[in-house]
Amino acid sequence: MEFWSPTKGKLTLEETIEDIRAYIGQLPATAYKLVIGSDSQSGSNTCFVTAVIVQRIGNGARFYYQKKTQRVIKSLRQKIFYETSLSLELGCQIYQRLRQAGLNDIRVEIHLDVGLQGPTKELVREVTGMVNGNGFPAKIKPDAFGASVVADKYTK
Repeated sequence: MEFWSPTKGKLTLEETIEDIRAYIGQLPATAYKLVIGSDSQSGSNTCFVTAVIVQRIGNGARFYYQKKTQRVIKSLRQKIFYETSLSLELGCQIYQRLRQAGLNDIRVEIHLDVGLQGPTKELVREVTGMVNGNGFPAKIKPDAFGASVVADKYTK
């Protein structure tokens, strides 16, 4: 599982976790939030990007992302559910590893590329229920910057 960091370049999952730990360790008394969100773009194939943002509340952030390419997925419903499952899977992995590293207080949010306006409004209840059912708070547009801003930027 490879990640890209604008600060550090290409990283493995373990290196990403270690970089998150080091970033938090620089200012350990500060409040942090871990945001995970996915977005996709279709062309000759479908590119999925999942972003991991470590936010120092009120004091900046650091982010990482990974890309996956799949065959073209035309169904909006299928793309949204796949984006959600990518975010959930990665959120669970990172959350468990951070807890094993002693970072028990970090909050994790899953940002979904759905909103109450537009074609995804019919999917909001289903995907937020999926995220909440896994123990994470779900954010939707316009509050879902992890998916609709950060991940979206790297799908192009």
